[in-house]
Amino acid sequence: MSYLVTGATGFIGRHLVQRLLDERTGEVFVLVRAGSRDRLDALVLGWGSDRVVPVVGDLTEPGLGVDDAWVTAHAGGIEHFFHVAAVYDMTADDATNQTMNVDGTRHALDLAEALRVGCFHHVSSVAAAGEYAGRFDETMFDEGQTLPSPYHRTKHESEKLVRYSSAVPWRVYRPAIVVGDSRTGAMDKVDGPYYFFPLMKLMRDRLPAWLPLIGVDLGDTNVVPVDYVVQAMDHLAHLPDRDGETFHLVDPDPQPVVDLVNAFCAAAGAPRFATPVDRSVTRFLPRVLQPAGLLNAIAKVGPVQGALDLLTRQVGIPAEVLAHTAFVPVFDATRTLRALSGSGIALPVLDSYARTLWTWWEEHLDTSTADDPATCAALAGKHVVITGASSGIGQVTALKVAQAGGIPVLVARGKDKLEDTRALIERAGGTAYVFPCDLSDLEAIDALCEQLAAELPSVDVVVNNAGRSIRRSLRLSHDRFHDFERTMQLNYFGAIRLVMGLLPLMREQGRGHVVNVSSIGVQTNPPRFSAYVASKAALDSWSNVVASELVGDGVTFTGIHMPLVRTPMIAPTKLYDKFPTISPAQAADLVVRAMVERPHEINTLLGNAGAVVHTVAPKLAFRVLNLAYHVFPDSAAAKGESSGGRESEQIMLARVLKGVHW
Repeated sequence: MSYLVTGATGFIGRHLVQRLLDERTGEVFVLVRAGSRDRLDALVLGWGSDRVVPVVGDLTEPGLGVDDAWVTAHAGGIEHFFHVAAVYDMTADDATNQTMNVDGTRHALDLAEALRVGCFHHVSSVAAAGEYAGRFDETMFDEGQTLPSPYHRTKHESEKLVRYSSAVPWRVYRPAIVVGDSRTGAMDKVDGPYYFFPLMKLMRDRLPAWLPLIGVDLGDTNVVPVDYVVQAMDHLAHLPDRDGETFHLVDPDPQPVVDLVNAFCAAAGAPRFATPVDRSVTRFLPRVLQPAGLLNAIAKVGPVQGALDLLTRQVGIPAEVLAHTAFVPVFDATRTLRALSGSGIALPVLDSYARTLWTWWEEHLDTSTADDPATCAALAGKHVVITGASSGIGQVTALKVAQAGGIPVLVARGKDKLEDTRALIERAGGTAYVFPCDLSDLEAIDALCEQLAAELPSVDVVVNNAGRSIRRSLRLSHDRFHDFERTMQLNYFGAIRLVMGLLPLMREQGRGHVVNVSSIGVQTNPPRFSAYVASKAALDSWSNVVASELVGDGVTFTGIHMPLVRTPMIAPTKLYDKFPTISPAQAADLVVRAMVERPHEINTLLGNAGAVVHTVAPKLAFRVLNLAYHVFPDSAAAKGESSGGRESEQIMLARVLKGVHW
C-alpha cells in the first residue's frame, strides 16, 4: 500500500509520516519543493527509513507541479493521498490563505484525480465552522455561519472544494488548535496558546507564584496534541466504508480559556487567575455582552485592532489572535469517538502534559535570548565551552548561546547525545562543535584541552556544568567512601583540571571567563549532601583564590549557587517530583547572565539568607537542618525501601524553603 503526503515537512505532516512509517507498510511519497530538499533530507535521517520517497512539486502549481511522467508511472498505485499542506496561522494575510488553502487544495485534487488514488484525505480545521452559534456536529458544513477571518473563510472554501469537486473518494478531518506532542512537547512554531507563553514567563519572573490574580471568563477553547491528531487520522483513514465522512479531532469537553491559561501558568510556575465573575453569573446575558463576546467584538474593529496590536505585540501576542481566543461553536465528536473505540487511541488530559509543552517552548521556541541586544553583543562569535552539554542545564545553555550568535563547544561523555544537540543548533541556523570527553578522567581532560587549543580560534568562556550529585546520609555512607571520591573527581578535580588546561590559551588571548555551576547547598548546608556540597564548596574556594591571581591576565570567574533544578540528575530522588524547582531553561538563563554580566557570584535570596543564618546563628541553623534531616528520609535508592509517609510535612517545608536540596 502506497501513500502520498503533502506538507510532510510541516508540523502535522512530519508527525503523520512518522506514524505511517511506524504502523503501516509500503512507500510514503512526500511532496517537497525543490528549495526544501535539505530540510526533507534532515527529516528522512530522523525518520530512519528508506521507504520515504521525495516527489518534487509545488502547492501553487496546477497538479502540484508534479512531473507528468511520474504521474503516469504511479497512476492507480497510490491508495491514500493525505493533503496536509496548508496555512495554519490566524495572522496570515488574505492572499496567502487563498493561495495555500484554496488554490493548493484545488491543485491537490487535480493530482489525486490524475493518480486515481483510492481516497483523498483532507486535513481541514474546526475553523470551517466559523462562528456558528451552538453545537456543530460532524454532518454539518454549510450552515450559513459567519466566517470572520481569511483563515476561517479559506478553510471553509477548501473543504467545500473537496466535498463538491473531488473526483475520487474523500474523507475530511477537522482538528481543533493543534499543540505539541504530549509525550515529548515537540512543536515547530509559536501558534495558538503559545503566543501567551512570553507573558506567562514575564509573570513568573516578576511575581510570586502564590499571588492570586483576577481574571475574567473568556469562554471556551479547544486544544489537542499533535500525537493524538495523527494517531486518530491514521486509524480513521484505514477504516473500511467511511468515505464521504468528516471527523472532528477535538476535545469533546471544551476547555475554558481561563483553565487552559492556568494549566500553563502552573507549568511555568507563574501566578494563576481566579474568576469571581464567571459564566454562572453572565450566562443569562446575550453572548455579545459576555466577556468573551465583548473582547472578540472589540478586537475585530479595525482601529482598535491596530491599537491593540501595538500594545500586545510587545509581549508577542498579535491582535488577530486576541480576537479569536474562544470558540463560538461547540464541536460534537460523537462519530470520531465511536470510530476510535477499541483502538487504544485516547485524548490525554491537558494537565497531564502542559508542563511538557511548556518545557519544550522554554527550551526551543523562546526567543528572549536572541531578542536581548546586550546578550547578543556579549556572546556573538564567542566560543563557549560547556560541559555536561548533552542534557539538562548544559544543553539548554548551549541552545541559548547559539541563539545569541555564540558558538557552543559541546563537551560530555556521550557523543550521540552531543550530536543531537548540535543538530538542534544547526537546524536553527547556528554553529556548534562536539568534543566527547569523560570528565572524570584527568588524562582525557588533558587531551581535550590540547585538542581545543589546536582546533578552536579561541576559548572565550568555560562553563563548568557537568556534575554528579549523591543524596545519602553519613549513616549510610560508612562503607561507601567511593561516593566521596567519585563526586570530588568530577565536580572538583575534573573542573579545575579543565580550567588549568585552558589557562595558557586564555592568558595568551588576554581574556577569558569561567562560570562554575555551584549549588545553593554551599550556602545552606542541607543534610545528606555531604559529598556533593563538599565538592562544590571546594570548587568555589579554589575559584575564589585563583581569581585574585588571574584577574590581571583578563581571566575572571562567576560562581552560581544554583537552586534545585528539574534535571535528570535529580530524577532518581522521587521525593523531588512534587517539590518546587526551577526549570533547566531558568537555570540556563542564570548561566547566560553570568556570561554577559560577569558578576563574582549569582545567588538566590534564600541562599543568601541561609548563609547569613549560618554566620550569625549557627546553632539555630543546625537545629532547623536537623529537623529537616528527620522530615526528609534517605532516598529509596540509598536505603533500599520506599521514601516514607510524611509527604505533607515534606512538601510544606520544601515550599517554604524553595530551591534548597533536601
